[in-house]
Amino acid sequence: MAGHGGHHHHGRGGCGEDHDHDDDPERGIQYSLYLKIDLNNVECLNEERDGSGKDVFKPWESRLDKEKYVESDADEELLFNIPFTGNVKLKGVIVIGGEDDSHPSQMKLYKNRPKMTFDDTGSEPDQIFEMHPDRTGQLEYVTKITKFSGVHHLSIFFSKNFGADTTTVYYIGLRGDFTEAQRQEVMICNYELAPNPADHKPI
Repeated sequence: MAGHGGHHHHGRGGCGEDHDHDDDPERGIQYSLYLKIDLNNVECLNEERDGSGKDVFKPWESRLDKEKYVESDADEELLFNIPFTGNVKLKGVIVIGGEDDSHPSQMKLYKNRPKMTFDDTGSEPDQIFEMHPDRTGQLEYVTKITKFSGVHHLSIFFSKNFGADTTTVYYIGLRGDFTEAQRQEVMICNYELAPNPADHKPI
């Protein structure tokens, strides 16, 4: 019972198309939370090119696409405000950063604090990670699920990098469970309440 998973070896033929047969399709499904981001309202502060911060939320298969990326402008800091279209239980984050020393070296996560600015980043983050350079998306930063359930807005603050003047990020992947926002429930309550005033006739 050596248990060395034989299935890991059948992709060695070098034909190319099955090089991602192992965990990539699975990972692609796990890392599909980007579909639940309210992209129109994503803000990236200190982005060098307007709107480029949104480009890093892309499919797992496109994580190595270097055409779309965000680079910081005035210094090495980048702050993302990420609203979701419902509630998320966030389980993990993957970040593919720039070459050389432009890869972020620290990540602070803030839950449900919309419209954060750099002035707000002095407050205590919900979780902080010291980062390692990751060019291919191998490294997952696992969140404390107790803190990151019921997330409708996530702020990610890259406070520093490995020494370059600016920070580059190619990909941010988010893994977790998604629940639709319970909007229609509110409507039903309103209808039930509507006739009430008529029931209570003044005595």
